[in-house]
Amino acid sequence: MGIEPGDQATIEYTGRLTDEDGTVFDTSREEVAEEAGLAEAQPEREYEPLTVEPGAGQLIEGFDEGLIGLEEGDTETITVPPEKGYGEKSDDRIMERDRDEFEQLLDGEVPEEGMMIQTEQQQVGEIVHVDEEVVRIDFNHELAGETLEFDVEVVSID
Repeated sequence: MGIEPGDQATIEYTGRLTDEDGTVFDTSREEVAEEAGLAEAQPEREYEPLTVEPGAGQLIEGFDEGLIGLEEGDTETITVPPEKGYGEKSDDRIMERDRDEFEQLLDGEVPEEGMMIQTEQQQVGEIVHVDEEVVRIDFNHELAGETLEFDVEVVSID
């Protein structure tokens, strides 16, 4: 019997972009993380199978839907288009702020392109432009606009 909403499914997975390089952005497998350079970037992370409840909103929509019906021992590649992943990039999610006011919010720290910031509402953004007068911050998810692929192995279903 395949995975149904409400089941507890334990999976091994590797998430990659559908770019030319097949860039790995997340995985539960330590050897894949080491090969992709993720383990070095996140030294505290433990790589182990992930237990999820499909249909409970724990995963992006397309990944969630792709797990339904899979059976224990199945291996599958799930392709997730942007609209079922992190959405399309939106100009509405790029904010422009007065540079002097923004520096005050940063306690005088000088904003630089590429700097990551987090708002009080826990939104994460990347500074994408700085000049004498304005700072632009992109609050689009880093995977917005991307088609994603997940190689999945179903370890167990409870």
